Amino acid sequence: MNILDPQGPIAAANKTILIDSIAIMLAIVIPTIIAIFAFAFWFRKSNSRAIYWPDWEYSGRLELVVWSIPALTIILLGGVAWIGSHQLDPARPVPGTGQTVTIQVVSLDWKWLFIYPDQRIATLNSLTVPVGSPLHFQLTSASVMNVFFIPQLGSMIYTMNGMVTQLNLRADEVGSLQGLSAHFSGDGFPSMMFDVHVVSEPDFATFASNTVKSDRELNSDVYKSELLKQSVPKEQAAYHLTDPELFGSIATQKIPPGPGPEPSPKEASNIGAGNVR
Repeated sequence: MNILDPQGPIAAANKTILIDSIAIMLAIVIPTIIAIFAFAFWFRKSNSRAIYWPDWEYSGRLELVVWSIPALTIILLGGVAWIGSHQLDPARPVPGTGQTVTIQVVSLDWKWLFIYPDQRIATLNSLTVPVGSPLHFQLTSASVMNVFFIPQLGSMIYTMNGMVTQLNLRADEVGSLQGLSAHFSGDGFPSMMFDVHVVSEPDFATFASNTVKSDRELNSDVYKSELLKQSVPKEQAAYHLTDPELFGSIATQKIPPGPGPEPSPKEASNIGAGNVR
């Protein structure tokens, strides 16, 4: 999950912004550190050449240096952030070589559900995408607020119950990546990770055709009875999607959200005792 090893244009742009920001900040940090040691050395007690000005109180030239350098640093950082935030708007389409793949993402306790509405399939904790194709993510949460993040593809984004966020990415290299939850969401948070498989267009078509033949069906009943419960799945299941409106029902809360993380009985008793005190 090396953010300095981008596998797509968004992650590469994020890396550039990160490096540029660090370079701009070092431009003031390094001279300041050097100045600290230089002043300590020059004004040491044994240096008879150091000038002692007990009545000195103001220097316009020094004030200009002290204020102009931080001001220029802030302006440069602000410019980098302003330009980058517009160029990397998560809802902005990303061009690619293949057909756009729409993926509906649902964050649950403590797992990720990926729905491919056009292919009529769904997967759990496993995301397969074609290389070079624009990836359009629609994201929501079936429980508490969470954060979807694939470090080597870039642009983490929140998932929130009762609303849908948009994210556009592209993967430029075939291989295996790692995705994760970047927002604490309870006991199962450390295990809330998912595999990302970037495959060729023919392999993606094969994956979709094989998955749609799966004996496992995903509809609102299966979703409520199996996936909505708090759990850390031991397998990466694949489903044939039989309810094309499932994501919409989750996002609009037609299917009530999960309970969210709850304290254990011991923690609850401690909280109650604290309230009594």
